[in-house]
Amino acid sequence: PSSRKSRRMMNSYFLSLALLLLCCCSLTTGFTPTFLGPVPIVASGYPMSSTKVVSARPSFACFAKKKKADPPPARERVKKVKDDVIEVEGTVTESLPNAMFRVTVDNMDAVVLATISGKIRKNFVRILVGDQVTVELSPYDLTRGRITFRKR
Repeated sequence: PSSRKSRRMMNSYFLSLALLLLCCCSLTTGFTPTFLGPVPIVASGYPMSSTKVVSARPSFACFAKKKKADPPPARERVKKVKDDVIEVEGTVTESLPNAMFRVTVDNMDAVVLATISGKIRKNFVRILVGDQVTVELSPYDLTRGRITFRKR
């Protein structure tokens, strides 16, 4: 009999503790369980009977998931314009070791020693003799350049 009594006391203790927690949750967040009935919430956040009622709706702030932030709008990729670079069109005339090429510039009969740019190298773009390419010339040495684009 004594064990039943202690179990009953423990059960009532846990039940009162659970009700206390639910009431505290309703005081801080406005969440009111349905079995407790509607509790008017005033502007200060505490339930009172003699003051003006602001909201009696349950708020599930304890259990609500956070909203995901909207992804940033997609931007168009704009090629950076370099001031100190001269862009010319040309034709590859000779393939040299170490990714070097001799390129004949279309506008004039100059021959330029050109290397492959990093993006073309990274994407494994094959450049063959006879290909039309865009070359960026260095303003310091007009006989050297960088191949930035291969025409199809």
